[in-house]
Amino acid sequence: MAQMASPVYGVTHAQRQEVSNSSSITQFLLLAFADTRGLQLLHFWLFLGIYLAALLGNSLIITAVACDHRLHTPMYFFLLNLSLIDLASISTTVPKSMANSLWDTRAISYAGCAAQLFLFAFLVVAEYSEYCLLTVMAYDRYVAICKPLHYGTLLGSRACVHMAAAAWGSAFLNSFLHAVNTFSIPLCKGNTVDQFFCEIPQILKLSCSDASRRESGLIVVSFSVAFGCFVFIAVSYVQIFRAVLRIPSQQGRHRAFSTCLPHLAVVFLYISTGMFAYLKPPSISSPSLDLVVSVLYSVVPPAVNPFIYSMRNQELKDTLKKWIPWVVFQPQ
Repeated sequence: MAQMASPVYGVTHAQRQEVSNSSSITQFLLLAFADTRGLQLLHFWLFLGIYLAALLGNSLIITAVACDHRLHTPMYFFLLNLSLIDLASISTTVPKSMANSLWDTRAISYAGCAAQLFLFAFLVVAEYSEYCLLTVMAYDRYVAICKPLHYGTLLGSRACVHMAAAAWGSAFLNSFLHAVNTFSIPLCKGNTVDQFFCEIPQILKLSCSDASRRESGLIVVSFSVAFGCFVFIAVSYVQIFRAVLRIPSQQGRHRAFSTCLPHLAVVFLYISTGMFAYLKPPSISSPSLDLVVSVLYSVVPPAVNPFIYSMRNQELKDTLKKWIPWVVFQPQ
């Protein structure tokens, strides 16, 4: 007789007790979205739609910025980098989750979990890449609006490449150290990860020793970086709004605000969901709530970012109008 599966995780008690220490772990069991076949397929199609939207939106922005010489400016250079990060981050977690739902499994190999944890930390959780690039984009808006005569000097092509390289390099170093530190500790509390992808805090919960210090250290470092970037963005936008309010033309003020507000919307979504996920009190934590919040900060932003930026950006809209009819809607 088959053992009854857990209604929350979709795994059997024997599976949860499969391992007693890290040396015998060959795979991890990810958190299930549902334990019925119908809901599993619903999850698959929902995530497939979100993934295809992210793939299409980010690919169009990357193609438009790369191919249109009019968009070879600092703002669009950083937007291209952000689209690359979003495309890579959602590709790290969503396809595996869709495959598990489609094939009715929860398994991910030890090596696959380590790779997923490192890549996700590199692209999102460590927050360096996307956060630093969002910060650089705030600085880009500040210079363009407040110091337009110095725009070419302060944000030349070489400066843009150096800032982007610093963001990617710091993200790689930070995620590599966190990944090595996480998988260097012995694991003896089973192999069930209470998340739909491999994430550092969830792996630390499986350690034999008290991992609260390591987890606290991770939160402190990530929060410090996030807070520093947030302060930088806030100060930049205070200066931006002061400069915009001095623009005599209402049309000019509207255009300036339309270029800044999408960025602020992305920053708010990213900060609010990320901080809630890592700083919420344990008393309000639950698998269902953690699952919803994790989707909001790991799946939703990569899918909505392209539409937020393209809908309010006339130059990008004009470029995409040239591509979309030819690539998608041209009659055969």
